[in-house]
Amino acid sequence: MSASTPKKNSFFGGAAILTASVIIVKLIGALYKIPLGGILTDAAFADFNAAYNIYSLLIIISTGGLPVALSKMVSEANALGRRNQVKKVFSLALATFCVLGTVSFCIMAFFHNQLAELMNDKQAAYSILALSPAVFFICPMSAMRGYFQGHAQMTPTAVSQVIEALCKLVIGLALASSFKNSLEDEAMAAAGAILGVSVGCLLGAVYMYFCYRRHARSQPSSSDQPEDSKDILTTLARLAIPITLSSSIIALTNILDTSILLGRLQDALSMTEAAARELKGVYDKALTLYNLPASFMVPLTASVIPHVSAALKVKRRRQAAQISETALRTTALLALPAGVGLFVLGEPIIQLLYASTDVALAGWMLSVLGIASISVCFMLVSNSVLQAYQMVALPMATTVIGCALKLAVGYLLIGNPDIGIRGGAISTVACFWLIALLDLFIISRVLPPSLSLTRVFLKPTISAAAMGLTAWAVHGLVSKALLALKLFLAVDKDTGELLLTESGAFILSRTGTALAVFGAIGVAAIVYFALILLTKAISREDLALLPKGDKIARILRVE
Repeated sequence: MSASTPKKNSFFGGAAILTASVIIVKLIGALYKIPLGGILTDAAFADFNAAYNIYSLLIIISTGGLPVALSKMVSEANALGRRNQVKKVFSLALATFCVLGTVSFCIMAFFHNQLAELMNDKQAAYSILALSPAVFFICPMSAMRGYFQGHAQMTPTAVSQVIEALCKLVIGLALASSFKNSLEDEAMAAAGAILGVSVGCLLGAVYMYFCYRRHARSQPSSSDQPEDSKDILTTLARLAIPITLSSSIIALTNILDTSILLGRLQDALSMTEAAARELKGVYDKALTLYNLPASFMVPLTASVIPHVSAALKVKRRRQAAQISETALRTTALLALPAGVGLFVLGEPIIQLLYASTDVALAGWMLSVLGIASISVCFMLVSNSVLQAYQMVALPMATTVIGCALKLAVGYLLIGNPDIGIRGGAISTVACFWLIALLDLFIISRVLPPSLSLTRVFLKPTISAAAMGLTAWAVHGLVSKALLALKLFLAVDKDTGELLLTESGAFILSRTGTALAVFGAIGVAAIVYFALILLTKAISREDLALLPKGDKIARILRVE
């Protein structure tokens, strides 16, 4: 196969590798976040997330658009067989990453107290300082990830993500528990938990460096003349800056949202800082689960841009449109059931994972945020499609509009005593649905007419709605059956004497909650998969983009 011909199966092949890593990383993350919720108080959990919001903003400023721009330029150069161009693009991008990483590290390391005060959470200063090394190490690692994604090789990125997650799990939990017991300081416990992230970024960067060295040595020589450094940097900037600004807007909005939320709770509702931090910690536990569906969009966004760009570069517009529609339909197939599941099972999931928190409040917010999670997924993939078609300014404009709405709605609602912190969840729904709808409207107008949003949405929406009803019904039936069993086991029917001890009742209750939740999820998943096949929501053309897709289509009898 020539250098100019994109591999047929590379789009979903690469996405499948990253999806597998996301599943592994999220399982490790669950092993990290669930016990961490028990180690840290709700207030310390808020400190942890306040530091993460600062870190996320600086990471996006440093690396938000450059990996995307780098993967796009590398994939285009590869499509034309220009190996020397690839080397020069990567070298210049890596140097830029390192400079940005150093600046970001200095901001977090030397101004951690000032940043914590801006967040209206002074206790977050230790966590911000502990996270500062991560912002440096992730910059060169992101450059190397962009390099490999431009070569349609997702395995190094996937493995480095698993390394990060394992370090966070092992080192973060160990330090959080140690600091809590030895220092008896909840803020230091949060800093210990987050220090594992910095160690993980260091080891991930080292791994990626060795992968890059091995790959670079294996590349054949080329006689092409690379572009001038100034031209390459100009192209990188032209592609990266709008993407970075668009991503930074959301990260900056999260920081302002946290500051407004804590500030309004303290000022408008007359709460102490400690009480506001504790309430924010309850909200953050719901946010942790709400972010889960969007994590599975990362493989799609990482694959869309280089593959659509490469197809457009060699004038394969029909293939580019097919990849774009497939990415959107895959988003619908994944995001809709995930969001509906969170909406229907919000409180039971919180009860299962974070029983020590305010379950009713966190469960209500998770249900509302489940609706928002669907729009976040579509926003991420829609932005990638628009960026691949070089419409990089439009996603930035829609994001500004949506985030302005979020801050305004949040400010008004959180200050209302009858709504309070629930206003944060409501403003999130308003923000991301507005952005997603605007992005999809633009896509429907500017992409080829062969792209059908009805084909993308209709069948997955019907299937997800039926799945949600199934989950609700199964959870209700199993819960009632287990409650009857608990009452039967708890009381002697002849004497009326209590048979279960307090610990026995607790274990039975927790087991019942888990059975009801997992039973509902399992049955609903079977129903959803069956409906997807019956309604033919996925096509043979979609499966053809998967490795062995034709064989899968025959087994599933997909036409």
